[in-house]
Amino acid sequence: MKDFKIATCQMNVVDNKDTNIEHAIQLIKKASSNGAKLITLPEMFNTPYDNSKFIEYCEEETTSKTLNSMQDIAREENIYLQSGSIPEKESNHLYNTAYLINPKGKIIGKHRKMHMFDIDTDNMKFTESDTLTPGDSVTTIKTPLANISIAICYDIRFPELWTLMNKNNSDIILLPGAFNKTTGPLHWETLIKARAIDNQCYVVATSPSQIENPYYVAWGHSMIVNPWGKIIAKAHENEEILYANITQSSLSSVRNQIPVLTNRRNDIYDTILK
Repeated sequence: MKDFKIATCQMNVVDNKDTNIEHAIQLIKKASSNGAKLITLPEMFNTPYDNSKFIEYCEEETTSKTLNSMQDIAREENIYLQSGSIPEKESNHLYNTAYLINPKGKIIGKHRKMHMFDIDTDNMKFTESDTLTPGDSVTTIKTPLANISIAICYDIRFPELWTLMNKNNSDIILLPGAFNKTTGPLHWETLIKARAIDNQCYVVATSPSQIENPYYVAWGHSMIVNPWGKIIAKAHENEEILYANITQSSLSSVRNQIPVLTNRRNDIYDTILK
């Protein structure tokens, strides 16, 4: 892994796809001008978080205006771009899909959200499976910067997936996500720190900002956590770009001092997908 600067863009998401795309581009340009080599966007950054809007704003990968714009800006700024996630249409299915784009503007990886956000709490009900189809692949991409894995939001609650990403020698796991004002205050930070500690890797969680709208209000509080479980950058409710230096020394230090990865008892438990 190389040492590099990362930026995560907690952005305002509104009910206008073109406005969201253009705003994302401006944030990416600002982050790039400040030296970031890998830039991330939030979950469903081009649409309000709402089942009806997923249907309205969905795009096919080969003709996606959103993806074309993201590929162009990655090439223009010579950066790696994890372009949040978007509602992706393929045949008769919709997916919540995150893409990784390289500095040449080429898509080098994609992750379809594996776990559907179907919850019914005292204060919040959402049934993602009403419109979306789950993905079925663990996503790790080897790049000159690092081994980068991608998960999306609710995927963070399933440590089995994260163990598999860890088995892929992940250095950094990118998590576009949109927790809400019910689950966010209780679980967001705790889960992010736990997954970083469990897997001894960087975790970068990127949320939309907490702006009021008639659909779904995200928690915000994007953050970057190092392999020690220390928060090294954190946003609050409003739009903000976070920056952090990702270093091999931090990764190696925790893995050498607390060798969880080599102390596993794989002879007793097996978490390999079959």
